[in-house]
Amino acid sequence: MLPKRTLMGPGPSNIYPEVLRAMSQPTIGHLDPAFVGLMDEINTLLQRAFITQNAVTLPISAPGSAGMECCFVNLLEPGDKVVIAINGVFGGRMMENARRCGAHPVPVEFEWGTPIDPNRVEDVLKENSDATAIAFVHSETSTGVRSDAKSLCQLARQYDCLSIVDAVTSLGGIELRIDDWGVDAVYSGSQKCLSAPPGLSPVSFNERAMDKATNRKAPAQSWFLDLALLTGYWSTGSKRAYHHTAPVNSLFALHAALEILHREGLENSWQRHADTYQQLHDGLQELDIEYLVDPEYRLPQLNTVKVPAGVNEAEIRTRLLNEFNLEIGAGLGPMAGKYWRIGLMGASCTSEHVELCLKALQAVLHH
Repeated sequence: MLPKRTLMGPGPSNIYPEVLRAMSQPTIGHLDPAFVGLMDEINTLLQRAFITQNAVTLPISAPGSAGMECCFVNLLEPGDKVVIAINGVFGGRMMENARRCGAHPVPVEFEWGTPIDPNRVEDVLKENSDATAIAFVHSETSTGVRSDAKSLCQLARQYDCLSIVDAVTSLGGIELRIDDWGVDAVYSGSQKCLSAPPGLSPVSFNERAMDKATNRKAPAQSWFLDLALLTGYWSTGSKRAYHHTAPVNSLFALHAALEILHREGLENSWQRHADTYQQLHDGLQELDIEYLVDPEYRLPQLNTVKVPAGVNEAEIRTRLLNEFNLEIGAGLGPMAGKYWRIGLMGASCTSEHVELCLKALQAVLHH
């Protein structure tokens, strides 16, 4: 028997009871007509969550890192130049993906905890007129900072580039409008603000992106993540071509989580995350705990805060886990040992979670 935790780290979040019940339904075949009907519903629900009409909107049968790789291996070819904005861990992972595709990544680096500056990205685009894509993280999970995805995607169009957007921590938590903002390719994760089990990565590609993917000189380097094959299995209304054995029970859970989001309403979900963040912010102020990110760029669903002077951050996290069954996250990279990351995502984004977190922090810090 495993402990029951309150998950308030950078992910996964707690899972809704309805989602757990959906996951426990009897397994059926991944080509069963009943499951094919569920796949169609998942496609539609994901389109609503992303606010897109993109036909190619589907969940990759692997976590968000695979969604990232799916975008890169399908949209970049050897020799392609891609401008990558880096302001945290996950922008750095984009660089590694681009290199492994044989592309030439051009980094634009920013201080951790600050947003991506579109003006600096534009300067680099002017110097690299042969770039075919720009890639960036909308919600940088390692720092809790939000960048201006709309402006960056407009830049991509202006310079005839595709935009590749990491929305792993965005989807369901803050405003994200794929069609209105002109996002060409986007990937997310099931375990953050959707509060489904880890292991699935929703992606969406518009016609511009699919034109690039289908007119490659050579097939995508990854067979499993090749959109030409994945769409044969996931294309709504068509005969399904066997590609892989889909994780059917995890997809039951994702379907249930998306239905919960749809019933709540996207804008209501965004507001709930904003309101609950404010409650956490006010309580942390009373404890004299400071934020890393300036207020206008903070993610309500991922709060990166400074460890008070003289405090052993790992010891505090261990005590929170052992004494309160409460998980918060450590800092990554240069912030390791100096910052905590407190998540308010999906089912973990409640007033009760905030009250527990504040009470527990006060107790262990006072001690």
